[in-house]
Amino acid sequence: MKAVIPAAGLGTRFLPATKALPKELLPVLDKPVIQYVVEEALEPDGVDGVVIVNSHEKPQIEGYFSVDEDFEGMLRSRGKDAEADKVHEAGSLPVSFVYQDEPRGLGHAVLCAADAVGDDEPFFVLLGDYFVPDRQMCVRMAEVSREHGGASVIAVAPVPADQVSRYGIIAGECVGSLPGVAASGEEEGAVWKVTGLVEKPKAEDAPSHLFIVGRYLLSPRIMDLLAVQGPGAGNEIQLTDAMERLLDEEEMYALVVDADEGCDTGTPAAWAATNARIALEGDQATAFREAFGARGMRLLG
Repeated sequence: MKAVIPAAGLGTRFLPATKALPKELLPVLDKPVIQYVVEEALEPDGVDGVVIVNSHEKPQIEGYFSVDEDFEGMLRSRGKDAEADKVHEAGSLPVSFVYQDEPRGLGHAVLCAADAVGDDEPFFVLLGDYFVPDRQMCVRMAEVSREHGGASVIAVAPVPADQVSRYGIIAGECVGSLPGVAASGEEEGAVWKVTGLVEKPKAEDAPSHLFIVGRYLLSPRIMDLLAVQGPGAGNEIQLTDAMERLLDEEEMYALVVDADEGCDTGTPAAWAATNARIALEGDQATAFREAFGARGMRLLG
């Protein structure tokens, strides 16, 4: 079973930095964002590889996920074994690459991975500007899928009514919850059977307040549908359009999550905030507070 991470975008929100460095390699502390996403993708049982949909304009990503024996040897010769081990670990992750050299939408990016994923297994899709530090969101999604006969599952989270017009919102009904979790409606842990996907509805027309977070566990049938999917919004091939067609053939479920369980790195401000959060929640909290200084901590509140 594979996981797909689209990473072919230009990263225009981070220009001029991304003129030279792919946004996926921007660090959160000492690891690039995309490594956090890859490690999260590998967490569920049965996932044995990650397919990164890259652009030929960003060879640095492929270089990062490759073993560099000369560099590791240099580090070890200088007594930096711990650093060499980290470098080797990143280069040894089971990552492969396919390429999308035209910006034709998320659906097209996923379709580019069709041969690498195979035609008879479900697969995860993880958007690369959001990662979950404890890596459990996809694990719980796989659990929901098993409970419902291998159906597709998406992660969704509640959004205030006055913000639903910014998102793709699901239609459906709550049909239960994760085992051992007492949740209903739009509470974290609730499970919905999806009947429709509505793009940016007006508040009064929204069938729920649940938007797709950026984690998908999809039936292999979606690749067949994407192969014949016409352009949608923005004249791009939209994954949600193919998912709506999938609903005509197969059941689909949604797991309600807390969006704040994960870390957003999609904008410079969000990326900076994520660095602060990971520093404060980890073993570098004391060093971060000292480096940030009294004035900085006051700004954080």
